[in-house]
Amino acid sequence: MRVPAALLILLAAVLWGLLGILGKNAQAAGVGPLEVAFWRAVLGGGLFALHTAVTRAPLPRGRDLLVTAAFGLVGVSVFYGAYQLAVRAGGASLASVLLYTAPAFVALLGWGLLRERLGVREGLAVAGTLMGIALISLGGGQGVNVTAAALTWGLLAGFTYSLYYLYGKAYFTRYPPTALYAVALPVGALGLLPFVALSAKTPAAWGSLIGIAVLSTYFAYLAYSAGLRHLPATRASVIASLEPVVAAGLAALLFGERLSTTALLGAALVIGAALLLSLEKSQAKPTPLPEEAL
Repeated sequence: MRVPAALLILLAAVLWGLLGILGKNAQAAGVGPLEVAFWRAVLGGGLFALHTAVTRAPLPRGRDLLVTAAFGLVGVSVFYGAYQLAVRAGGASLASVLLYTAPAFVALLGWGLLRERLGVREGLAVAGTLMGIALISLGGGQGVNVTAAALTWGLLAGFTYSLYYLYGKAYFTRYPPTALYAVALPVGALGLLPFVALSAKTPAAWGSLIGIAVLSTYFAYLAYSAGLRHLPATRASVIASLEPVVAAGLAALLFGERLSTTALLGAALVIGAALLLSLEKSQAKPTPLPEEAL
């Protein structure tokens, strides 16, 4: 029996929403944020490598291999690390919302580097994102630490995630994404290794780390890509935008994180701007980002 495509996209959104929750659990169990990112890259990269070997997917070679390795240092080492540092500094809900600044960065990068059109829709979305960040900064909330560090790491995560668009636009039609991840994630793990102090871990810590790699990285991508094959990218973007809502709800339930009314309005502006840009790009060219919030 085939699982409905919309349900697969919703499953991916829920699994991505667990990323900050599991990361916070691992950090509470004594694992540093950069070590969380390291193990996500190691374990997730191993799963994608196994997938690539089983399916005999072609790996990038030559210049494409070098570009993919360089992308691994930025799109995995920096992105994974910044996201977990944002979780530590500000909380899981705030990190998830700030990640959704990525489409605004995509619009600005596309305009600045690719000479893509920056129209009224894009301008409004970028302005809405900036206003949303300002409201979040002013609003704060219970159990949510809106500090300079939290905003810096969260915005860095959003920016580095936006680079998936530039990389994916060039390579996702040339190689299977799983094969590209099989290269990028191990390279990203090597890039994180010098900054990681490996330590003994409890079973609970390993459970969270394995959950991040298996659920929030490997299975989330497979669910999203499978759903997208039978669902227009526009609808997929709408459903996937539930990810920060899932993250915020679980963070409130498990950790007592509650954004204030002002911050919630800011979060709505950020997510709304992201959705506006995602819908526009989906209508223009139905090529998804490699992760909707990896």
